[in-house]
Amino acid sequence: MENHGTVIIHLDKLIKDAGISKNKLSHRAEMQRTQINNYCNNKVTRLDIDVLARLCSVLHCELSDLLEYIPPDAKEEGI
Repeated sequence: MENHGTVIIHLDKLIKDAGISKNKLSHRAEMQRTQINNYCNNKVTRLDIDVLARLCSVLHCELSDLLEYIPPDAKEEGI
C-alpha cells in the first residue's frame, strides 16, 4: 500500500491552550467524551466536517490549527 502521509489532530493541545475541560468541550460541541478522547489520541480514521466545525467554533480556532498534514517524505526525513 502506498504511503500518502498522515494527518495529525492537535485537539489535545488546543484544549490545553484554551483552558477548557474535556467535559465542558463535549457539552459545548455536542460530542461524546469518548469521541473527544479519540480525536485527542489521533484514533479517528474518518473525519466528520460537522464535528470539525463545532470544535473550531467552540475553541475559536482555524481548521489549520486543529489538523496538520505530514507528507510521506517528511516522515522519512524525520521532520
